[in-house]
Amino acid sequence: MTDRTTIVLETIMSRKSVRNFTGEPVTKACLLALLKAGMAAPSARNRQPLAFVAVTERKLLDALGDGLPYTKMLYKAGACIVVCGDTSTDLQQGASDLWHQDAAAATENILIAAEAMRLGAVWSALYPMPERENHVRKLLMLPAGVDPFSIIPVGHPAGEDLPKDKFRAEKIHWESW
Repeated sequence: MTDRTTIVLETIMSRKSVRNFTGEPVTKACLLALLKAGMAAPSARNRQPLAFVAVTERKLLDALGDGLPYTKMLYKAGACIVVCGDTSTDLQQGASDLWHQDAAAATENILIAAEAMRLGAVWSALYPMPERENHVRKLLMLPAGVDPFSIIPVGHPAGEDLPKDKFRAEKIHWESW
């Protein structure tokens, strides 16, 4: 394996869900790098039906946390990114419901990029939970046709969260089940 391959695989294997942050702000340059990583994800028929909202204002981060039961880490996160599907994008040819998969791929890219940047991040689901989606939609003033999929608190890790070994050889089947 090349050094590049080793670095990528080590980053993927060391990725963890970080829920404990120092409270230190995340720079716009770091957020822009994470957003670029999200936009680099594959999308069905390359329609790229996603939009992103980056939030750095403390008051808004706290308000988002107030209405999301499993996202209280926003109170200490330096920022968050909301991954949204823009349903006004012409997806045609049977791809109209695939934006959720595109959003999942973008969310994962952001998580891996955060790990590579030594930032912490965690995927918190919004879709398909209307009460969570509506809370975010209202606070971020999302226009009609823009549906929030996930919210990713991002920050400087407090060092409490560790990666888990999720490899299970018994889940692998070669050639057939």
